[in-house]
Amino acid sequence: MDNQNITANILSDNDLILDDFNPGVILKNIAGRMKRNRLELNLSQQALAKKSGISLGSLKRFEQTGEISLKSLVMLALALDATHEFTQLFAGSQYQSINELLSKDKAKNAKRGRRNVY
Repeated sequence: MDNQNITANILSDNDLILDDFNPGVILKNIAGRMKRNRLELNLSQQALAKKSGISLGSLKRFEQTGEISLKSLVMLALALDATHEFTQLFAGSQYQSINELLSKDKAKNAKRGRRNVY
């Protein structure tokens, strides 16, 4: 199979969404979910900015562009009672079975052989 066919197969795979690897898209998706939560709670931008302690300008910019500091994002999450999502960020691997965990541990402890240089 040539590289073009491999690429076509990868791109046609429904499990792979290229937007998952685009930082700008990820930021905008987070901003969109936050805005949806704000609207579900019937909060105006001004009310959420006040409740969270961030400036109205920062909130507006976040909703439009996805750009915000991590501290402000956490403050918004606190105001919207949505901090539980942060507990999974960088949480590490989740194993489906003990065998998967043991095989991962074996791979970690494997020693590398010396390479002969000629």
